[in-house]
Amino acid sequence: MRYIATVGDKTYEIEINSEGELTLGGRRLAMDLQSVAGQPVYSLIIDGRSFEAYVVPGDEGMEVVLAGRLYHVLVEDERLRRLRQSSTGLTVRAGEFHLKAPMPGLVVAVPVEEGQKVERGADLVILESMKMQNELKAPREGTVAHIRVRPGDRVDQNQILISLG
Repeated sequence: MRYIATVGDKTYEIEINSEGELTLGGRRLAMDLQSVAGQPVYSLIIDGRSFEAYVVPGDEGMEVVLAGRLYHVLVEDERLRRLRQSSTGLTVRAGEFHLKAPMPGLVVAVPVEEGQKVERGADLVILESMKMQNELKAPREGTVAHIRVRPGDRVDQNQILISLG
């Protein structure tokens, strides 16, 4: 699995290759990460160097204390990052907008109706993919012009789900 970690203004691509090995910036490293007694303290060994990290969820991402320094870290897998980027991309302010599926999946719910006015950020479709539910939101305010899917429908990536006018 590939992850993107953002620490401050730097971004790191991390790939978990197998149990005990990862790739960071193109470099393969031996790694062991263990929780200490069920606490938010972790023992981390990377290429034979030992670290202790204190990790707690923050407002956005995680707060990590490592070697006496506090880091704000956001970690996303490739799929979630693509989903976030597609929902925060350029906003079309006028004309018809077509909400497309960012990945193949199963439509779980469509909490809007044709003719309904929606605000920016309103849930338009709940899509399940890889056993995770993703809320696809309105990129702008508008009126639901056409709903092209129903709960239970399987959809392909880039398939039009809803049109906003």
